Amino acid sequence: MRYFLQFSYNGAAYHGWQYQPNAISVQEVLEAAFTVLMPCKVSLTAAGRTDAGVHARQMFAHFEVLNVFDIKNMIYRLNALLPDDIAVQQIIPVGHDAHARFSATARTYEYWVTQEKNPFYINYAHYIRHKLDFEKMNDAAALLLNYKDFKCFSKSNTDVSTYLCDIKMAKWSRQKDVFVFTIKADRFLRNMVRAIVGTLLDVGVGKSSLEDVKAIINSKDRSKAGTSVPAKALYLNEISYPNTIL
Repeated sequence: MRYFLQFSYNGAAYHGWQYQPNAISVQEVLEAAFTVLMPCKVSLTAAGRTDAGVHARQMFAHFEVLNVFDIKNMIYRLNALLPDDIAVQQIIPVGHDAHARFSATARTYEYWVTQEKNPFYINYAHYIRHKLDFEKMNDAAALLLNYKDFKCFSKSNTDVSTYLCDIKMAKWSRQKDVFVFTIKADRFLRNMVRAIVGTLLDVGVGKSSLEDVKAIINSKDRSKAGTSVPAKALYLNEISYPNTIL
């Protein structure tokens, strides 16, 4: 039987989602909890990777087991075993062809920026001292929807077959005392969101223009784009699936 696991985590203490040889990962901790509770090994296939320090408000992974178990009780017992920075919300029976990664139709990320020094955001938002022009940053964000090839925002030496992504939304908004960049696409390249935000911040401080952003994207050269912003302010917010799966 195949199941989808819905969970969330604060990524500050972890070296990303995926197993790492010399560092702790969210996958390692979750699979270890399953090992205690299940008579068989449980391998989790996630909807995607998150880099070290990145948070996930909503993440999905699928797994398969032969034995029947009480879902409500399993969620309770997993949360009792897991550390406070990882929480399981749902375990959902799905069809055998449902895949946490390949069945997903879109992912949505948020990046938080604050313009005021606030000790309570020190691990959750990126503090920028210089005044930012969010109107120009929104104009620059809107340009992203006109392109498909985002090699310029991809981590160098990444083993991917294509740099094409369909960005469905990219905008800045203010939520109380935090400025939030929201971006939704069918897929993301490694380090893509953090590189995009860095590039938009260059526009916000007047270092780059809208024409510069167009030139950066057309160059397909990572060195032309802005510096990657810190991982601590990046959140995987939502993963979308067809109604036939969830």
